[in-house]
Amino acid sequence: MSASPDTAAADRDSGAAPPVRPRSEEQRQRLPLAALLALATAVFITSLTETLPAGLLPGMSRALGVSESATGQTVTVYALGTALTAIPLTAATAGWRRKRLLLTAVAGFAVANTVTAVSSVYALTMAARFIAGVAAGLAWALLAGYARRMAPVPLQGRAIAVAMAGIPVALSLGVPAGTFLGQALGWRVAFLAMTALTVVLLVWITAAVPDYPGLQRGERPRMLRALGVPGVRPVLFVTLVFVLAHTVLYAYIATFLDDLGMGDRTDLVLLAFGAASLISIWIVGARIQHRLRSLTIAGTLLVGAAAALLAALTDGGPLVYVAAVLWGLGWGGLPTLLQTAVGDAGGDHADAAQAMLVTLWNVAMAGGGVLGGVLLDASGSGSFPWTVLLLLLPVLVVVLAARRHGFPSRRPGA
Repeated sequence: MSASPDTAAADRDSGAAPPVRPRSEEQRQRLPLAALLALATAVFITSLTETLPAGLLPGMSRALGVSESATGQTVTVYALGTALTAIPLTAATAGWRRKRLLLTAVAGFAVANTVTAVSSVYALTMAARFIAGVAAGLAWALLAGYARRMAPVPLQGRAIAVAMAGIPVALSLGVPAGTFLGQALGWRVAFLAMTALTVVLLVWITAAVPDYPGLQRGERPRMLRALGVPGVRPVLFVTLVFVLAHTVLYAYIATFLDDLGMGDRTDLVLLAFGAASLISIWIVGARIQHRLRSLTIAGTLLVGAAAALLAALTDGGPLVYVAAVLWGLGWGGLPTLLQTAVGDAGGDHADAAQAMLVTLWNVAMAGGGVLGGVLLDASGSGSFPWTVLLLLLPVLVVVLAARRHGFPSRRPGA
């Protein structure tokens, strides 16, 4: 706090230096929670917009006059919108002020969800979902870096963890709530509720989130140059393969549980998964500054243990919930770990590295849906856990090998 004009004048007259009140360490390193929670809400909207159709397929398919499998492609086209546009749009908007870009991306969700809610034409709905995916590509490439920028260096990992908390909240609470709302009042109401929440978020961002300048022309992200930075490629590989492994099982979890005789308990299993994911995010946020490497290894091993347990089961029971908790504990903090790792590794090219991570994440999600469908037809749902285990082996090898760059024992500034 600066001295008042009168006090400062008196100090000058007396020749004394104005008093300086040192700020405590806690004051200097406090997280801007109001702004970070606004980012977390943006993450929540991004994740829920992507997955909400999964719980509303019957009503949507009847209204659009197409099959449920065709309606299910509204999720695929969303992921494609993100994967195809995240890198070029991140480069094209690098000079935009960050708050303007964030508001533009969030407004894209409001438009897309509104069109989805009122459309009765399949092609128009698919176009709206593609636009939502484009908005997601902009948001995902921006949000982690935004959270890092708002926090002091020792708290940057925790700031990203707060922002990324919207993912498990969307999966564990948002999707069931949206499904319930859609069943009670109609699927269109669920999408209109998303629009209403997005409008509130626009006001929240305007009031609480600080603005930052974009990059100068000479600083614009160069994707190929970012790939050459030590540590970026290991993180991107782990992102691609880990998300692919997770999606193979998650996208078909209802089918898998149904084959175990637990089809009517899918919501409870997902609730256990989501609650464990929230705990994981809290642990990662508290420890990531000094434990990024060990937390990534632990997450890989926990998801592997969950897959091994599910592979050994021949029918449902309490062990399914144990596996869901292990899975959530391993998976929940992963977005924070990977976005922090790629940001650290990318350095001056962090924005480009983040855009590539977002693209590969969505490629892996789309690929996981396709691979899971092929496995289901060829070998049945029992092949999903074994596939997860097989894919996690190279993930673990790369994380262990990237000790110096990518997943170092000590983060920069720690």
